[in-house]
Amino acid sequence: MRREPGRLEGRLIAVGVTGSIAAYKAPELVRLLQAEGADVVALLSPSATRFVAPLTLEALTRHPAESDVLALLPDGRIGHIVVAETADAVVVAPATAHWLGAMASGLAGDVVTATCLATTAPVVAAPAMDGEMYAHPATTANVRRLREDFGYRIVAPETGALASGRSGVGRLAALPTIVDAVVAAVGDGPVRAPDAPARPPEAIMPREADLTGRHLVITAGGTSEAIDPVRSITNRSTGKMGIAVAQAALDRGARVTLVVANVRVPLPEGVRAAVVPAESAGRMRAALLEALTDQPGQAGFDALVMAAAVSDFRPARPAETKLARADSLTLELEPTPDILAEVSRIARGMDADGRETRRPLEPRPVLVGFAAETGSLARAPEKLERKGLDLLVANDVGAADSGFGTDTNRVTVYRADGRPESWPLLTKREVADRLLDLVAGLLDARDAAAHTGLLTQESRT
Repeated sequence: MRREPGRLEGRLIAVGVTGSIAAYKAPELVRLLQAEGADVVALLSPSATRFVAPLTLEALTRHPAESDVLALLPDGRIGHIVVAETADAVVVAPATAHWLGAMASGLAGDVVTATCLATTAPVVAAPAMDGEMYAHPATTANVRRLREDFGYRIVAPETGALASGRSGVGRLAALPTIVDAVVAAVGDGPVRAPDAPARPPEAIMPREADLTGRHLVITAGGTSEAIDPVRSITNRSTGKMGIAVAQAALDRGARVTLVVANVRVPLPEGVRAAVVPAESAGRMRAALLEALTDQPGQAGFDALVMAAAVSDFRPARPAETKLARADSLTLELEPTPDILAEVSRIARGMDADGRETRRPLEPRPVLVGFAAETGSLARAPEKLERKGLDLLVANDVGAADSGFGTDTNRVTVYRADGRPESWPLLTKREVADRLLDLVAGLLDARDAAAHTGLLTQESRT
């Protein structure tokens, strides 16, 4: 059955949570807003984090839960400012007496007040507190100022049992009533930020340590090929994608060997990976061939993720001394070796002509390649097959949001055992996590098949 679009379809709604016992209802409010089609992001005051865990709201919203007014997003933007500039509405529920007073006075001591001060979007506030607190003249004056001077929509609290054990006016309004107020506040105006990159990024949710005990070799950066001792030809790779894969693998418990060419980003936090410098294609080839076998016939790693941008050509005869400046310079270029194809052949027990001349390496490593294309990905399936890969990640580096040096990537993943998957625009860390989901699955399937084969062999003897 086709779902009818919700009243908040395509909208970004910020849910501000402050330190009332009614904060436990925030996850359900998020769910109701999502049921109306909204994309939701959560803001928590420091005291609110004692009632509801930020991780709970991150898991529900798939966005970082903002709780520190000084915090930056992974891409360097100021979290609450991004929310203020892109949200179609901010709803503060529950809104405590303290928050009402701070907001009425323009004090930005937490991300909820700071976001409301910084936004031009409509604000909805749903107070919740003890009855005497809500009836106090100070609270009444603050509510009146927010409504009349600031134009905020106030969803009045209801009468009922309160946390103090008393009964009175101060109970958080029914959640559907709050949702209705948000819908009315948004109205029929255009979506403020329809493009996902402008909005808060997706949260990086913790993955299981499903790569514990695995050894992954990951390459990153762009290689450089010498023209003379001071000049070289290279490419525009910054290494962001490879470093993101390495960090994600480390976070999932893997032992990582990071083979790095020229990178312009920091290495993984804590530098817990074994780092092997490999500036040129030749050095990278040597590093990977050395890592490929542990003992004769035994693979030296479980998976190789070839995220480096290896130069396709190099000067045929680099000069031993610096070339003098001249009106022109002609370089003769020769192709560099296809490192990943060579690794694949050796892993499968094949020679340079593709003949099976030895036993494949055991256990067979999972091989992942990257293909940087421009304009079309039509060559990707042929590359996957020719190189003998398990996975090939292809992207159009000519696109503004997925080229070299960007924080985001839009990729299509080609699989040897299935149909290609086109992923939406994601941060490079998100691409890394999704890619490692596939790698972990392939490794588990490999080991399960080997175990089944061993049991079958034992049953025959």
